[in-house]
Order: sequence, then structure tokens, then C-alpha cells
Amino acid sequence: MTPTTSPYLPRFSDPGDIDEFVDTLGRFERGELSAEDFRRYRLTRGVYGQRQTDVQMLRVKIPQGVLAPPALEALADVAERFGHGHGSVTTRQNVQFHFVQMADAETAMRRLDEAGLTTREACGNTVRTVTADPLAGVRNHGTFDVTPYGEAITRFFLRSPWANSLPRKFKIALGYEPGDTIMAGIHDIGLIARVRDGQRGFLMRVAGGLSTSPQAAIVFQEFLPEARLLDACEAVNRVFDRTGNRDNKHRARLKYVLRKMGQEKFLQVLNEEYAAVLARGGTPLDLSVTTAPPVPPPPSVTDDAPATRGPGYLLWRASNTVAQDQPGYHAVIVRLALGAVTTAQFRALAKLITEFADGSLRTSIDQNLVLRWVPTHRLPALHAALDAVGLAKPGARTVADVTTCPGAESCNLAVTASRQVGAAITARLESDASLAAAVKEASATVIKVSGCPNSCGQHHIADIGWHGAARKVGERTAPVYQLHLGGGFDEEGARFGRQIVKIPARRVDEAVARLVALYSSDRSEGETATAFYKRVPAARVHAVLDDLAALDATTPDEVFLDINESMGFRVAIGEGECAA
Repeated sequence: MTPTTSPYLPRFSDPGDIDEFVDTLGRFERGELSAEDFRRYRLTRGVYGQRQTDVQMLRVKIPQGVLAPPALEALADVAERFGHGHGSVTTRQNVQFHFVQMADAETAMRRLDEAGLTTREACGNTVRTVTADPLAGVRNHGTFDVTPYGEAITRFFLRSPWANSLPRKFKIALGYEPGDTIMAGIHDIGLIARVRDGQRGFLMRVAGGLSTSPQAAIVFQEFLPEARLLDACEAVNRVFDRTGNRDNKHRARLKYVLRKMGQEKFLQVLNEEYAAVLARGGTPLDLSVTTAPPVPPPPSVTDDAPATRGPGYLLWRASNTVAQDQPGYHAVIVRLALGAVTTAQFRALAKLITEFADGSLRTSIDQNLVLRWVPTHRLPALHAALDAVGLAKPGARTVADVTTCPGAESCNLAVTASRQVGAAITARLESDASLAAAVKEASATVIKVSGCPNSCGQHHIADIGWHGAARKVGERTAPVYQLHLGGGFDEEGARFGRQIVKIPARRVDEAVARLVALYSSDRSEGETATAFYKRVPAARVHAVLDDLAALDATTPDEVFLDINESMGFRVAIGEGECAA
């Protein structure tokens, strides 16, 4: 299929990458390359093994989540031909496809390349996809659009051999204050836009991370002038390349370098490397190479045409739209069901963003989509068009809009089916009439779920977070979820939730219902959900949830099953390759 023409087509792909992949695959199949050597190689090209044998997960690198119509059409074709009819938006703004045959990888990659998309360095021990606030440029919090800076970082590191044979993965994010809109505090490099004395720059945090041993990023530069952005990023990357642990992948992230050296020594080493980069001449920041859709002119009408509002419009507008900095325009958040987008929806969106927005959309770290530059008076028509393709569900970024990792449906490391638990939580919060008032009060609560302790679902930094585990009771094993309470971000950086209690998978939705009700009953006047879950005593939570945690010989067999499971729960953990 020929991609639709578009004036906006950011290109990060190179057909030579695919030629090299095909050649390397051939060498492996002829026995000229070991399985381990090929595994390391294919991961750097976005091809991951799954829990199921003989199929792969293919991850598409989408810098800052920016997608134009040709890209959406390419994703639709790959989903239809190789992805069982859908793709998944990840917590790093990528799109990935599961159950892809290795024999189809080349064809899928070439279709993606036609639209400028690549899988290169979406996985493996590389500089991963650079993420950015999807509202950058339309909600700048009094600073500036970080989009061109993120693209400059992407192009600086992409295909750079010195930057992409690292001890482990390396993650970069750009966002805003207050509240750290892109979770910079959990990244190897987190950049927060700042302006001082009229000059643009960034607060630069480094060495953050989650997984089984979370670490809040520390401040490297209070104010990094924009001209030195690439130089400082290079310095951090080179320190990691030189000092990271290459013998033990479980202790290989930059955060472990920080812990081993200590903060004072670590910052000294970073500053020395930064000085060395500058002494070599550094790299000028050239924003002219970045791409962007044209900025629409001011709209002639600035209200939302009351006569054209359809059923459900007002509820959707209240939760799923954000007024832009530019008068007369709104950004629209498309709430996805656990990040899933069907083939038909990809194709519909390719048309809708041209008709209603600026010819692009962005994926978000909470597994949703964002359309920008929608004229306010066209919101009712866009709502109707989205509703026609199943994409007008209200409640975006509310307590019922749960983030999860893929879990045991496909991941080798997962213990439990996190997506199923996420769906159960959403269903309970949206259908239980007795909870309606409490759910409304707690609407800003953030819930995240991972299928294991590795935090691909980012459970550590949620108001209410859960990670999957197993509990043995006699001869039976139950799937359970560890509750993490009160995580998030503030002016000091990342904050990780307290581990309180473990709840069987089939009781998690009830536990969430009780926690939401607890906020409603015990909060102080004007207290936010984030503040409440941060300070509520563990003893109070135990009093509310401990009966749900109980498992003994008299517990019915169904409690020892995962959600939607009927054959008996079994822990089947393999060697994991994926961390979303």
C-alpha cells in the first residue's frame, strides 16, 4: 500500500537497517552466528522473544510518540497482517505488536520504513525511545516547546555506535514542572524545561530507574543552557558506557553506578566527563533538522457549538479535553483500553487527525493518544467521529484509566496476568453504582499494575500500584498482587510507594474499591488523593484490606486462579527480554 501523502513525515528509518537485519538473520539460520549473539543483535533491532515459542514481539520506536497519517496507516497494515488485528501503546510512547513470526519481521519492517518508522534501538542495551510530554508545544507551563530538543537528542544518539553498546538500556525524557509531567525523576536522563533571565535551558536529573530496586534521579545540572544539551547528554552516556556493570545485567543500570560510587564521587565523574566533552569541541545544538507540522492559524470561532453536541459529549469534554495555551484550540485525549488500538482505529485516526487536528497525534506514557490543535468549535464533531470508531470513552487520566504492562499474556518475566487485573479494576470502578460518589471524589487517583516486580507498569510511582507475585498455601499456589501505596512525584523528584499488603488477584478490584472508599471517608478537607495515599497510616490500610489478603486451607479453589483462568495457576517464569 502506498502511504498517504502528508507535508509532515518525520523520518527516523533507514532501509539499510533492514538489509543488515535480513543478512544477520540469514547468518544465524546458517549456523554462522550463535543464538546468544543473534539474541543480542535482534534486541537492538526491536525484536523480542515472548513467553510463547516461535513468535516475537516487534517494538516500533516512536520518538516522543509523534505519528503522522502515513505512520498510522503503516501501523494499521502491520497490525492487520502480523499483529492479530491490533497494536499496543506502551509506557514509553512506542507501539508494539505481539505474536509476530520471525519470517514476517522483514516485511513488517519494510512497511514501517515506508512511513519513516524504525524498530532500531527500541530495545536492547541502547539509548531507548526519547519520551516527551505529549502536550509539549500546546501546554508549555510558561516555558517553551521541548519537542525539537527531544528530536535533536534522538537524532544525535540514533545509530551512533559509541552510544548504543551499553551495559544496559538508557532512557531519556523531557517534560515540565510543576509535578514532573513526563516522570523525569525515574530516568537515566530527565530534562525539565526552565527559563532563566530569558534564556532557555533544563533542570537535568540523572540515574533514576524503577524495576525491583527503584532509585530517584538526582540533580546533575540545576540549569543546563540549551546550547549545551547534547554535550551533557553525551557525558552521562559515556560515563555509563565506561563504568556500568557488564558482568551482571541485574546490576547494570546507571543507578547502580551512582550507588557504588556515592553521590559526591558520581557527580564529580560526570562533571569531569562533561568538561572533557566540551574540551573536544562539543556538539552544536541544531534545531533546524527537526520536523514539525505547520502551526494552524487562529480559529474564527472559539466556542463548541452547543447545537451539535451528541450524547455523552459533555462528560467526554470534561475529562478528555485540555484547553491549549493558544486561544480557540483544545488538545483531545483519546482513552484507550489498556493501550490497545485496532487496525480499523489506526486507519480512522489517520483520517481524523487530518480533518480535525494538525495532521499528527502523539502517544502518551499513560497508554493513551493525544490529538492537538483541535479548534474548540469542532470538538462536538470530533467526539461524534471518535465515538463511531469506539474511541470516545470518557474518563481519560482518571482513577478508572489504569496503566498496565503486557503481563503473562506474552512476557516471559511476568508472574500474573496484569492486563486482566487492570481490566477488572476499570470494570469495577465504572459499574459499581454504590461507588459512584467515591469514584468521582477520587477521580485524580493514579493506578498502575505490573505483572511482576520489574515495574514495566510503573507501579512504584502510582497513588495505588500493584505488582504480581505468587503465594504458596499448602499444596496450592495463588496469584497475588503486592500493594504499593503513595508513590508519585513532587518538587523533590520521584517518590516510591510503600509496600503494604498482598491481595489475591481475584480480590484486587475489591481492594481498589475499598481504597477509593477509604479516601472518600478519611480524607481531610481539600486533601488530594495523592496526598492522602502518601500519608494514610499502614495500620489503617491493613484494617480495611487484611480480610481480603487471607488465604488458608478453607479458601475456595477459585481464589487460587488468575483472572479469566480456569485450569489452575502456575508460575512459568522464563528468561526475560522485555522491559517496556
